[in-house]
Amino acid sequence: ETSRETETSRETETSRETETSRETETSREIESEKQPKRCNGSTSLCDRSYADVAYATTHNAMSNRVDGWFPPNQGFPIIRQLNDGIRGLMLDTHMEQGEPYLCHGSCGLGKKKLVDGLTEIYNYMKKNPNEIITIIFESYVSAKATKKSFEDSKLIELTHRQIAGKPWPTLRQMIATNRRLVVFTDRNGGAYPWYHSVWKYAWDTEWSVPSKEKFSCKKKRGSTKNPLFILNHFISNPLASAKNAKEANANPFFLQRVKQCYNEAKQLPNFITVDFYDIGDTLAVVREMNQKR
Repeated sequence: ETSRETETSRETETSRETETSRETETSREIESEKQPKRCNGSTSLCDRSYADVAYATTHNAMSNRVDGWFPPNQGFPIIRQLNDGIRGLMLDTHMEQGEPYLCHGSCGLGKKKLVDGLTEIYNYMKKNPNEIITIIFESYVSAKATKKSFEDSKLIELTHRQIAGKPWPTLRQMIATNRRLVVFTDRNGGAYPWYHSVWKYAWDTEWSVPSKEKFSCKKKRGSTKNPLFILNHFISNPLASAKNAKEANANPFFLQRVKQCYNEAKQLPNFITVDFYDIGDTLAVVREMNQKR
């Protein structure tokens, strides 16, 4: 009888171990499924630091031909830009009739309520949970008014907080915490933990270039000791145009310039910023730079 009880006990214990093993395996499978297979469209980017990735970025992203802005800097609206692979948006904000708007210079040449633009970004990010987006503001709006638009659009839920001087998280970590939007501003930065002063984190090249022969890799603003590099790559002669973009955005010239700045700065250009991103080889250049890392 004792022998039978012992045998039964062993069978029970074995059964429990098997069940525990199955539960552990199932748990691992579920955890594996939760891990993003692609981050910003690539498996190779998931475990890289945010500061070790290149992002296709649009200059004056809100100013576009489809919505009738004049003169436009882009061919398509922000939502199309995001769908096409743009991951950095340079946006200008101004007050108009007591509300913050996206405008470039004069709001009479094109405008969109800031909250509406941010809502579009929020909706895109909710539908695409493995994407990291960056906004770089040229702001003529108070931090308080900007914050309200972020709250009203719900986009504030996705904002990342970064302490200057601390290592940036990986894209995988940002996706796991669902803090996937990085916000920089040239005014009132630091008013809120997520509203980062851009020149404490980044540096850039000259932004007013009349011809492609005048492009340089020299610093314009910020400190080269900062971890993020904004490479301005657009021609203003005197304004943006598709013709200028065709000259600037085509390889081999475009890629050669980006590689030259990479070698001179010994730093990856993070925000490769263009007018009319759909003309030329912008996305191809960004992909190649990410493959070099």
